[in-house]
Amino acid sequence: MMQRKLALLVGIGALTVLLMLRWEHVMTLVNLMSSKRPSAEPELSKDTITPIPGSRHLMVSAFKDHRLGGAIRVISIICRQELQPLYCVLCANADAKADANANADGALNQCAFSRAKVDVHSESFGFPFVTSDVLCMSPALQQATHVSITANPNASLTFLSIQNQEVKESFKYNFTVCISNLFGVYNNALQFAQTMEVYKLIGVQRVVIYNTSCGPDVEKILKYYSKEGMLEVVPWPIDKFLTPSTGWSYDLHHGDIHYYGQLTTLNECMYRYMYQSKYLLLNDIDEIIMPYKHANLENLMGILQQQRPNAGVFKIENHIFPKTQFDDSGRFRLPRWKSVPGVNILEHVYREPDRKHVFNPTKVLINPRSVEQTSVHTTLKQFGLVFNVPFDVCRIIHVRVPLQGQLSKDQLFVDKKLWEFEKLLIPSIDRALNESGVL
Repeated sequence: MMQRKLALLVGIGALTVLLMLRWEHVMTLVNLMSSKRPSAEPELSKDTITPIPGSRHLMVSAFKDHRLGGAIRVISIICRQELQPLYCVLCANADAKADANANADGALNQCAFSRAKVDVHSESFGFPFVTSDVLCMSPALQQATHVSITANPNASLTFLSIQNQEVKESFKYNFTVCISNLFGVYNNALQFAQTMEVYKLIGVQRVVIYNTSCGPDVEKILKYYSKEGMLEVVPWPIDKFLTPSTGWSYDLHHGDIHYYGQLTTLNECMYRYMYQSKYLLLNDIDEIIMPYKHANLENLMGILQQQRPNAGVFKIENHIFPKTQFDDSGRFRLPRWKSVPGVNILEHVYREPDRKHVFNPTKVLINPRSVEQTSVHTTLKQFGLVFNVPFDVCRIIHVRVPLQGQLSKDQLFVDKKLWEFEKLLIPSIDRALNESGVL
C-alpha cells in the first residue's frame, strides 16, 4: 500500500514539474506575443553582427533553406557554456509579396513566434563561442521576410532580412573565392594584388573578404577591386563584441572565438553566395587553388564533375612555397615593385616536399548547394559526396613562412606554375598597383 502511495506521489510530482516547465514555455511565448510588435518602421539591423537580447550570443545573417523545407537559418555565434532557450520571431508585410530584397518599406504586420532549434557546429577548436545555426520554422508564415532571435521576451527586437527567398538554377558567377578574415595591420599589398590578378586568369569572377582591419596599402587595394566590381568587402567588427583570438587553438592562443570568427564568416559567405555562384573556393588570402592539368577552373571542374557527378565537395591539398627561398635568376625582382609592401610571390618557386606522416590541411572547392555546414579544412555537413583531388591535378600555392625550414634549396622542388601567366599577369599587376595609388 505504501509503495503505491509513494509511486502516486512521485508521479504527481513529475507531472507538476512538467506542467510548470510547459507553463513557463507558454508564458514566454505569450510575453513575446504581447510585447511590442514591429511598427510601421521596424528596427532592421544595420550591422553584420547583432546581439541576441537576453544573452551573450550574436546573430549575423538569415537565409531561407529550401533544402530543409523552407526553414529559416540564422547564422549565429553561440556561447556554448551559456546555451539557453531561444525564440524566433518571424514577420512579414501581409500586403506585400516576399522577395529576396525584402526591406522595411512596409509594416511587418504579420508575425509568428516559435521556439528556436540551435545547431552548434561540431568544430570550435576549443573556443567558448562557436559558429551555430539557429533554425526557425513556422508553417503559418512561409512568406516571412524578416526574423529576429531573442532570449528575453520583454526586449525590443532587431530584425534581419531573410535572404535566398527563391531557388535559382542559373548564377551570376561561376567561381567565387571566400576569404575569411582580415585583421590587425595586415599590409601585404603586393601579394594580395598579385593573387587577385592570378584569380582573374584562372576564371575567378568574384572575391569576398570579411574585413575587421588592415594596413593602409591593402586598404587602397580593397577599394580598387571593389570599384572594379570583382571584390565585395563585408565589414566584420567582431572585436566590438568579443575578444577574438589571433590563432587557431584555444589552448595556445586563448580568446573568445577562433581566428576572428573565421568559421562564422566562411559559413556566412557560403549562404550569401549559394544562389549567386556555381562554385565557391574557401581559402586564405595567401593561398591560390591552382589547376595544374587544366588551363583554368572551368575546365578543371568540367572534368571533375563528369568523373564524380555526385560530388559536391572537392578537397585540395595545401603545399608550402617558403617565402625565405628566392629564385636565383631575379627574373621577377622588378625595381618598380620594391616600394610596395608585401611578398612578391613570383620570386618564390621552391616548394616543400609533402610529408606523408604529417597532416596536410586541405582547403575546399564546393558546390554551395551541396553543403550545409563547413569548417576551414573540410565540410562538416554535406548532401553530396566528398572527393580528394589528386595533387597533380590541382593543388594550393601557399607562399608563406616555411614549415620545413631546415631544408636547403636543393631539397625543395622547383614549381614555376605562376610563371606561365607572365605575359598577361605582369601588366595587370602594374595597372592595379598604379590605379589603386599604391605605386
